[in-house]
Amino acid sequence: MLKALKTMFGKGDSSQASAPQAPAAVDSTAGQSNSPVPAARSSEPDTSQPAASEKPRSPRTKSDKPRRERPAKPVDTWRLEDFAVEPAEGKTRFHDFNLAPELMHAIHDLGFPYCTPIQAQVLGHTLRGKDAIGRAQTGTGKTAAFLISTITQLLTTPPPKERYMGEPRALIIAPTRELVVQIANDALALTKYTKLNVMSFVGGMDFDKQLKQLESRYCDILVATPGRLLDFNQRGEVHLDMVEVMVLDEADRMLDMGFIPQVRQIIRQTPMKGERQTLLFSATFTDDVMNLAKQWTVNPSIVEIEPENVASDTVEQHVYAVASSDKYKLLYNLIAQNDWTRVMVFANRKDEVRRIEERLTRDGISAAQMSGDVPQHKRIKVLEGFREGKIRVLVATDVAGRGIHVDAISHVINFTLPETPDDYVHRIGRTGRAGTSGTSISFAGEDDAFALPPIEELLGRKITCEMPPTELLKAVPRKH
Repeated sequence: MLKALKTMFGKGDSSQASAPQAPAAVDSTAGQSNSPVPAARSSEPDTSQPAASEKPRSPRTKSDKPRRERPAKPVDTWRLEDFAVEPAEGKTRFHDFNLAPELMHAIHDLGFPYCTPIQAQVLGHTLRGKDAIGRAQTGTGKTAAFLISTITQLLTTPPPKERYMGEPRALIIAPTRELVVQIANDALALTKYTKLNVMSFVGGMDFDKQLKQLESRYCDILVATPGRLLDFNQRGEVHLDMVEVMVLDEADRMLDMGFIPQVRQIIRQTPMKGERQTLLFSATFTDDVMNLAKQWTVNPSIVEIEPENVASDTVEQHVYAVASSDKYKLLYNLIAQNDWTRVMVFANRKDEVRRIEERLTRDGISAAQMSGDVPQHKRIKVLEGFREGKIRVLVATDVAGRGIHVDAISHVINFTLPETPDDYVHRIGRTGRAGTSGTSISFAGEDDAFALPPIEELLGRKITCEMPPTELLKAVPRKH
């Protein structure tokens, strides 16, 4: 678990892709009776809907099942003195903030005494109750920043005396299923010495199984994709009038994916801004993102963390000038001749991803695809197989690739250059993590070579185009 969680502190890259196991528990009493505002059903493409024949449950229904407290791990044998960290110039310790012993114990277990830059800056504002807008790339530790702040709020403020089962106190919305799973796993690790319950709702997973969580325990921290959250809300299972902290992660990606109308429906059902703390994170601060932040926050603190380098120095970058008709031959020969074992291939469209995966599989290279069309249970198996080395090549779109963190990816191949330069940085950032070296190879064909100059402008340097060696363009051998 330690290795899997290093990425949220900006020290590593691997996070569990399996769905988090909800802790078996509850920590409060029940009872509130405000009527929910029904929300329209989501059209989120990756959300599997409950069967039409199912009857909606009546809102605000108290569970008659016995409710168990989450068995928090014992903390009495551990003291803060066991977490000794010397002050260091230019570094902020977690000791420098007033964090609960239970939370410090969890941070100590993870082995991270010093904050990353975004953690230090965000916590300086949010622990005082201020709204915040943060701009930081993946791998900077922003997930831990908003989780530590959220957990502190829930531990220092007693829960309402009257409370219903489906009323989360903190709500975290993320655009993809993989990112929701990652955040929920990180939250479970940070709350393991508390009695706070963490739940995650995503499309593509069994609806009734997720529903059972709400029927057996209170929900303190809820992490969800917009569409599935609205499904639960429409059925009267989840009510958002008690949300104390709301977090929107990867706001720019939610804009790109068309989720903002759903997010607006969700936010309308939470307390008014000023009565809740709102944290918004985005890899970019576009005008659209800042307009949303203005609507949903009150005098937010703005934290911007500039990466030391737009693209890591540990990633060796190559661009091959190649005809579109030769791209697949080049891809196959690169992987087959070099015997690479863990490669990510990016393409811009889902149909491209599907065709590449099918051709590689047909030609004897173990490959799997990752796009919005792949059911969640299959996505989890694919990521497990990729981590274990059973799958050599993972082919993905930019949207599906967000939230995927796998150790030891040696090569990233851009089968098609992305239309947005920032996506290029996100893609090649899948390799060369945690001090290891990596290689990115981009194919620039007649249809997408125009995307190269904006990428070079963002990087601040030219990338020399190479002609691929003749042996990399030889015909793919037929399999009998």
